[in-house]
Amino acid sequence: MTVPNPYAPLLDEIPVERREADVLGGRTAYWVYGPADAETTIVAVHGFRGEHHGLEPVVAHLPGVRVVSPDLPGFGETAPVPGRRHDLDLYAQWLREFSAAVAPGAVILGHSFGSIVVAAAVAGGLETPRVILVNPIGAPALEGPRGVLTRLAVFYYWAGARLPKRLGEGLLRNGLIVRVMSVSMAKTKDSGIRRFVHDQHDTYFSRFADRDVLHDAFVASVSHDVRAFAPQIAQPTLLVAAQRDDITPIEAERELAKMFPSAELVEIPDVGHLIHYETPATAAGAITRFLAPSDAGTR
Repeated sequence: MTVPNPYAPLLDEIPVERREADVLGGRTAYWVYGPADAETTIVAVHGFRGEHHGLEPVVAHLPGVRVVSPDLPGFGETAPVPGRRHDLDLYAQWLREFSAAVAPGAVILGHSFGSIVVAAAVAGGLETPRVILVNPIGAPALEGPRGVLTRLAVFYYWAGARLPKRLGEGLLRNGLIVRVMSVSMAKTKDSGIRRFVHDQHDTYFSRFADRDVLHDAFVASVSHDVRAFAPQIAQPTLLVAAQRDDITPIEAERELAKMFPSAELVEIPDVGHLIHYETPATAAGAITRFLAPSDAGTR
């Protein structure tokens, strides 16, 4: 990182420890934040091309909560699962096994692509008292407000997977393209936070294992959305959605909320798909209120 982290003073007050767990024949790297004796534990799943650092601004605003934040297989410090295609079934199975091994009974949180992984895992039997989805993918990405850009992204990831390896990897890790992605998602007018967002993407957005894993995960991210799993999720569910999200419009999020047996929708104005960077305090406040009535029944 080369830009000051505006959330560092809060984050520095929260204890953190890096750990590893054996899951699906591979080693999953994860970080545990917060007090060991916290009444509530949240397993937090990051989004596409991200890793655990992306959710730290939200963690910084949850000082009394224990947060377990893994890197998805093939991203950050977690290697790909050996011999498996990294599709949604793989990620859902991985999350069920990881949660059972590391934090059974925890609240489950997913951001963006992580919302799809969480929804699929919970619908498939992951035991959790409550579900939290931040910037949930509530409609097909190709039909979002920037569907044209998403189609360009489809071509971009296809080309990255098909070109000779050196050229393909270079394209997928190209700093200028990463910056264009970052600029297109950022909505904040705060220049300091905007610089921080771009620096985060510059630093962490290309920490994927290889182009095959990245392509598999991208296909999974645009081929599925939370709607397919919502009716099967009986647990109380919190949706934290942005009113200016270019991937899922707020109207689609409102319809998504109706598909759950028990869901609460919190809308955040003047932000897009980067709630976790631009308005983490607001998101954390919604999470705290959502969990407060049943803290004693969670881990």
